[in-house]
Amino acid sequence: MPTPPSAEQRQAQARQRAELILHVRSGQLSARQAAARMHVSRKTYYKWERRALAAMIHALSPKNGGRPPLPSDPEKETLQREKAQLQQKLAALEQTLEIRRLLAEPDKKKE
Repeated sequence: MPTPPSAEQRQAQARQRAELILHVRSGQLSARQAAARMHVSRKTYYKWERRALAAMIHALSPKNGGRPPLPSDPEKETLQREKAQLQQKLAALEQTLEIRRLLAEPDKKKE
């Protein structure tokens, strides 16, 4: 049983395929010649060519700039919402206490 190719061998093979696809696309080779060099059928060659061109388009598509968004943590988001709600309630209660304090003070102007 043959040993599977190493990562370097697979990468070299992928490079060779990419070079042959570029040669076909530039008119230097025919698809039949490239398929023969790859030891595959023309149908397989065209399948690889479509995959290679699709991958190139994907790789060259505009991407959003900046850092990728951080993964969301639903528990953290819930706690942050609850914290914001509690801060709003606290601010309202502090205002209520201040109004009560002001109303409880005797009017110093009348004295």
